[in-house]
Amino acid sequence: MSIEIKKSIKPVNYLEAISFLEKRVEKIINKQEKELIWILEHPSIFTAGTSYNEKDIIDKEIDIIKTSRGGKITWHGPGQLICYLVIDLNKRKKDIRKFVRIIEKSIIESLDEIGVSSQSDRKNIGIWVKSNKEEKKIAAIGIKVKKWIAYHGFSLNIDNDLSNYKKIIPCGIRDKGITSLKELNIYKFSKLSEIILKKLIFNLKF
Repeated sequence: MSIEIKKSIKPVNYLEAISFLEKRVEKIINKQEKELIWILEHPSIFTAGTSYNEKDIIDKEIDIIKTSRGGKITWHGPGQLICYLVIDLNKRKKDIRKFVRIIEKSIIESLDEIGVSSQSDRKNIGIWVKSNKEEKKIAAIGIKVKKWIAYHGFSLNIDNDLSNYKKIIPCGIRDKGITSLKELNIYKFSKLSEIILKKLIFNLKF
């Protein structure tokens, strides 16, 4: 099963990235292009998924881009690893929950390789770690499906500025925090993107 791997060194404009994903979806539907896994970083931006709530905006002066992915409000920016996928579920089991679990599994296994214990949460989508006896989110997941082509993906906090999350209620979750590998004092993440790619490619064989 052929999947194109794309890695961008320079930050990619959010809207340009989404436009690229949407065009790739159409090409895959028309059997004109390969599936895609794309590792990148965005300039600082707040985005709102299809189920966001205006009450989750604390700083009313921030600009928010509404997007087609599932989920609520989050932040993307420097120091955060973004992984976008465009995966044809017609070639696999047409099971969106299983696809999300595969993403979760890939993140958990990747973090485990660099010494970080994490877990998923059935009530609150994403990946969570224990920090100072508190459960905090380290990775957010948002997916959209069109004609069984699943796209968008996940973000993983590496060494980004966590203060940006104080301007919103991230993912609409009020009683839990956000963390990063830097806050966890984990600095062995130089090969993390390669580890994630390896896990995803293996786990997507379902």
